[in-house]
Amino acid sequence: MFDNDLSPAQQRNLEKLWSVKVADRTDLILEIFAQRARSAEGKLQVELARLERQSSRLVRAWSHLERQQGGAGVRGGPGEKQIELDRRMIGTRVKQLKLRLEKLVKQRATRRRARDRRGALTVSLVGYTNAGKSTLFNTLTRGDAYAADQLFATLDTLSRKLRLPDGREVVLSDTVGFIRDLPHGLVEAFRATLEETAGADLLLHVVDWASPERDDQIHEVERVLSDIGAADVPTLLVCNKIDAAGRAPGVERDPCGNIDRLYISARSGEGLDGLRQALAEFADSRGALPAERGSLGRPDDGATGVPGP
Repeated sequence: MFDNDLSPAQQRNLEKLWSVKVADRTDLILEIFAQRARSAEGKLQVELARLERQSSRLVRAWSHLERQQGGAGVRGGPGEKQIELDRRMIGTRVKQLKLRLEKLVKQRATRRRARDRRGALTVSLVGYTNAGKSTLFNTLTRGDAYAADQLFATLDTLSRKLRLPDGREVVLSDTVGFIRDLPHGLVEAFRATLEETAGADLLLHVVDWASPERDDQIHEVERVLSDIGAADVPTLLVCNKIDAAGRAPGVERDPCGNIDRLYISARSGEGLDGLRQALAEFADSRGALPAERGSLGRPDDGATGVPGP
């Protein structure tokens, strides 16, 4: 296993030299994504990323380039190489996947327009993988999103209503976590979903404050947000796992008096009152009106997010 990307030739030569299966960082991340995807869209996006990667590496499986005999109904006729047949089949499947994903994107856009017409404030949880986003989502919304101490526990975006202290409601969405050097194929496959983040009114950037690599993780998340066009979306830094970091809950404000950083523990609930207050203040700044009872809270069935990455 290599913690970096290998070219097809490097991977083939190493396997020939060592007579063992060789995998790189992208292979591992794609395998994890394939195991974690639960929704229809998530599975389609992972399959698309895997097929596009496989298409560029077919020579590894068919280095002998044996000629195939043509027959009735076989496109290409006598002498077509097996690699050409495989590439054609992969290309056909890729087109099918992209068409199905386009339909799902249109459905999500329709739901988003419906929320906009209601004037619903949308808030998305973003952050590095395993930062505690799903645990925070469940604690705030009393939801049942899958949360575990593992990479990419969440691939499928879930939205729920969150009632603020003053009775107003916002739509809170849990999204896929980011990671450094996210494979390009995954970024492209999940781009439509990642761009949903750019349409949010507010981002809660959840950080594992107990991680020794938190500064690098913050930088990586900010880089991905910039890549998907979400760099200008208002963001609150939510420093999670303070119970493990030995820090007290608290709120930090910018020179204008606005909350821009909070210290919380999603697991114990410490500091969550400050987070709810921050959301209420943001809603005030946007002039958000009380939502109609029962108008929010339906999950985005099939929506996926890294992502993710």
